[in-house]
Amino acid sequence: DKRIRAGQNCNLDAAMNSSKRPLKDIILVFLKLGTIGFGGPAALVALMEDEVVRRRRWLSRQDFLDLLGAVHVIPGPNSTEMAIYIGQRRAGWPGLLAAGTCFILPAAFIVTAIAWAYVRYGSLPQTSAVLYGVKPVVMAVILQALWGLAGSAIKSKSLAIVGAAGLLLSLAGVNELVILFAGGLSILFLTWVRRRIKTGMNPFLSLQIAPLPLAAHLAVTAGTTAVSFSLLPLFLFFLKVGSVLFGSGYVLLAFLRADLVTHWRWLNEDQLLDAVAVGQVTPGPLFTTATFIGYVLGGFPGAFWATLGIFLPAFIFVAVSGPFVPKIRQSEMAGAFLDGIVAASFSLMAVVSLQLGRAALVDVSTALLLAVSLLLLVRFRVNSAWLVLGGALAGLILY
Repeated sequence: DKRIRAGQNCNLDAAMNSSKRPLKDIILVFLKLGTIGFGGPAALVALMEDEVVRRRRWLSRQDFLDLLGAVHVIPGPNSTEMAIYIGQRRAGWPGLLAAGTCFILPAAFIVTAIAWAYVRYGSLPQTSAVLYGVKPVVMAVILQALWGLAGSAIKSKSLAIVGAAGLLLSLAGVNELVILFAGGLSILFLTWVRRRIKTGMNPFLSLQIAPLPLAAHLAVTAGTTAVSFSLLPLFLFFLKVGSVLFGSGYVLLAFLRADLVTHWRWLNEDQLLDAVAVGQVTPGPLFTTATFIGYVLGGFPGAFWATLGIFLPAFIFVAVSGPFVPKIRQSEMAGAFLDGIVAASFSLMAVVSLQLGRAALVDVSTALLLAVSLLLLVRFRVNSAWLVLGGALAGLILY
């Protein structure tokens, strides 16, 4: 009993100290996540869940899932917007700016250093050994997050059906936005029907089904005339991409190829593939691919303006939409729509986990790394940052 009370007192003291310095804690947490966050959006979201829900209890699981649903229906990089939302919830406007900036900066600096080496020596540094060890560890973090979030995301049979349908549709290659909005509209419709039945009204007498136009965003090219490089068009191009790009960061490839390779001829195909590879093998958001391209085209000024352009819309979208997320939850119908989106988002995260698992588990050593990482996470609550660093070291030894 004494040990339990002592532990509770320590947790209470830690929570009180954390509440007195929210901005400092936000800066430290997101600098760390931006430095160790390998594995793409699903892995980054899992790391955030471990840090801000399990360890620090800044958000409840339901609040975290509501924010996760919101980032899937606004344009921009999902993991970055998740960081910005958390910062805004924790410390208002200063937290919004601190969380987003600190999450982006480590990756931007690392990518800029790699771009400098690339321009100077004409090739990418070797990263295969590090990724060999890090991927199974990241997979373990994602699995732990999925297990913890499942109960909050799938709260009813209808949400379970939406999640299962989203899983199958995603595996079949259906567009992410279609899956998300279909999930939200399905639960919204069921809630509306139940409300009508409760009030003794026939739900189908006044039902008028109107076609719902789905906006499609396409990268359109006009001719193949080469354009001379300058910083303003570079900034405006990445500002456009950050404003209209939905879904996974891998969709970014189509936009980059259409304008930078085919239309303006600022890059060739090999440089584009190298840029995407750098975004994949470095920690933090995949959108720092823009940082690499900016440096290759315009040195340090190019890296700065490209990074600012692609991430600036995320700050604006979160600042505008953030205050409405709690209000959505207070409305029965709007909350039902958000529940459907959350269930569909959960299924998308599960599919990404399957895809990452195929890439991560390539032999007995990687399977053992996954098993040991899960044991350390679940049984001993080892901090995920140490696990990622340990995975990188194991990769260097075993590869």
